[in-house]
Amino acid sequence: MTSEKAKPSVGLQREIQELSVLYEITRHMTAPFPIEERMRKALDVLHEKMGMHRGTLTLLDADGECLTIEIAHGMDDQAKKKGRYKLGEGITGRVVEAGEPIAVPNIGEEPLFLNRTGARKDFRRNRIAFICVPIKIDQETIGALSVDRLFEGNVSLDEDLRLLTIISSILAQTVANYRMREKEKAKLQFENVELKRELAKKFHPSHIIGESKRMEEVYEAIDMVSRTRSTVLLRGETGTGKELVAHAIHYGSHRAKGPFVKVSCAALPETLLESELFGYEKGAFTGAAAKKLGRFEMADGGTLFLDEIGDISASLQVKLLRALQEREFERVGGTQTIHVDVRVIAATNRDLEKAIQEKQFREDLYYRLNVVPILLPSLRERREDIPLLVAHFLKKAALGNGKKVKYVSDEAMEYLMGYAWPGNIRELENAIERAVIHCKSDTLKTDLFPIPGPKGHPVTIQLKTHESPAEAGESEDVSGDLTSAVEKLEKKLIQEAFQKTGGNQRKAAKILGVTERILGYKAKIYGLSCHR
Repeated sequence: MTSEKAKPSVGLQREIQELSVLYEITRHMTAPFPIEERMRKALDVLHEKMGMHRGTLTLLDADGECLTIEIAHGMDDQAKKKGRYKLGEGITGRVVEAGEPIAVPNIGEEPLFLNRTGARKDFRRNRIAFICVPIKIDQETIGALSVDRLFEGNVSLDEDLRLLTIISSILAQTVANYRMREKEKAKLQFENVELKRELAKKFHPSHIIGESKRMEEVYEAIDMVSRTRSTVLLRGETGTGKELVAHAIHYGSHRAKGPFVKVSCAALPETLLESELFGYEKGAFTGAAAKKLGRFEMADGGTLFLDEIGDISASLQVKLLRALQEREFERVGGTQTIHVDVRVIAATNRDLEKAIQEKQFREDLYYRLNVVPILLPSLRERREDIPLLVAHFLKKAALGNGKKVKYVSDEAMEYLMGYAWPGNIRELENAIERAVIHCKSDTLKTDLFPIPGPKGHPVTIQLKTHESPAEAGESEDVSGDLTSAVEKLEKKLIQEAFQKTGGNQRKAAKILGVTERILGYKAKIYGLSCHR
């Protein structure tokens, strides 16, 4: 005898069918595709496996007042454009407004059904059911999922309503994740724009402190070269602010939206510096497990700042020369020629001319770098900027260290003005911050600045006159220790300058080659009277 397997009941068939649909839709929702494509796939599954036609995903706009069709199955673009509803308008509008599902057995007999898209030509004649369920995120209704169902005797709208409600929750989670990612993306984009704006403000020439004639020349050079594509060579002692000037040039140029990439040529040995500049291919050397982009590639479309360029080796100078001339190179271990659009700014504190004579630096590379040279003055060459710098660093250090220090005593300012500052601006900033940390009042005083000098005093300013120190000292006794001798000579020179200018402090300062403020301090110490 043979026996036939019992066919599953209608109810069991329905359950199997629903499980299959939920599995397919969940699989599509987790696929690595754009959200629009995933939603479209879900509506395709409802059409193919459940006989649900014209599946539509409708979402609220940003203002929460208007509904628009985002995704639709079996509906052309023209019909989708017509599918716009106000909140509470039509069946879809009411579902979103109330947050409750609606099932209409026959849309031909339902006055609320608007058929605004015009997709259903004979809906008055054919008995079509319409099911619409809300899409919710954290109890907030953001849209609706709706389908058409040709009426059949064996179809239960309650079962369809239950299935679509489950599916809408799956779609809602996908929409929620998508919105979260888009929100984070928009936030990162905003922060990136704000960061670039702040960097542009920070490194704008107006944020480089100094009003001296030497700094005015630097500002003019920055403004001039920023509007060009030329290579720039920044020269000056350590601590004069070469990197700050490089930033100012970049953010003042048409490349401001591009990257600013820095390489310290003195910080790396030759082999590492080459791979840092030009990158390397996978397997180029032991440890090269993957391809790495070099700084030239990272700076494509922007600016590459080569700090301490005078310290690179002779062999690397050849490769750098080609990259500067042709704007092309190969990665270490590679054969493919890479082309880049990079503006190069180099900096050094070395005497490159002397290095050329000693065969330590290539002359052709020097001329390639030295297209537009900018010489940054040392701090002792722009002493009149010291009060401005002191005020800036004082405010910065006090704020950064939570100290209520606001002032600098006259004696301390004289001390700072008289010191030679071999470490330039960097040394001055460190000295101010150290003094602020140790200060126990609201005023910085001389004892907070342990700067070396004769008998613990600051180095005295060297005043310029038309006579030599020997000639000036012939009629003045400068015997005794060095500090006393310098003070006597200094006082005599100031007196003579006042005599020549009738006590005019401004003219006397010009003769002596110092600022009015320095001269005012000195006149006060020596008890000399003058006027502005």
